Amino acid sequence: MAPRLVQNFRGTRALVIAANGGAIDVLDTTLVKLGLSVERPPVADGMVELNIQELRAEADILFIDGDLGISLGFNGFADRLPPVPVIGIVGVEAPGRLKALMNQGATAFLRKPVHSGAVYTALFLGINQFLQRRDLEMQIEEHQQRRRRRRVVVKAIVLLMQRAGIDDEAAYAQLRRDSMRLRCSLEHYCEEYLNGRSTATVEPPRLVRRVASDRG
Repeated sequence: MAPRLVQNFRGTRALVIAANGGAIDVLDTTLVKLGLSVERPPVADGMVELNIQELRAEADILFIDGDLGISLGFNGFADRLPPVPVIGIVGVEAPGRLKALMNQGATAFLRKPVHSGAVYTALFLGINQFLQRRDLEMQIEEHQQRRRRRRVVVKAIVLLMQRAGIDDEAAYAQLRRDSMRLRCSLEHYCEEYLNGRSTATVEPPRLVRRVASDRG
């Protein structure tokens, strides 16, 4: 299920990493009118004082001025997700600067000079694109985990077949019975079995004797 679109940004903390100047002064006042709190992390000698570990995806958003050429320590996020939504502020529309903002995970942009009417649109796109990308990454990770779990089950079935001399259906049924007996998932039990921490209790095969009902 797709994440719900966020339309109200009240209570969000906006961290604006930019040089002071008239080109973006309107950004702070517009963000406050939209219900956000605004902070300006100190910038000196191309470095910014910001603890990335304290950022919260549900409560924070970063505005990064691409003209400063600042790296926040999470470059390479063009194909991965940054810790919080990122909106790039663009003055000089050079490919190198746009690429640098994308590498820091920007999902929306504001052009200088910033106009108040463009801020809400950038917030809407930046935050919701971030949430959609995060949801997609979670789905991909869940799919990969399911694939890993299936491989574990297959390996356990093959091992039990070899040890007990039974076919695949009987091995699967036995692993499932034992996992239910221990009240754990089949995948977890199979992992424990492969690691030697559990032993499947295999029932001996039943010999069915045929009795001739009609003897000459």
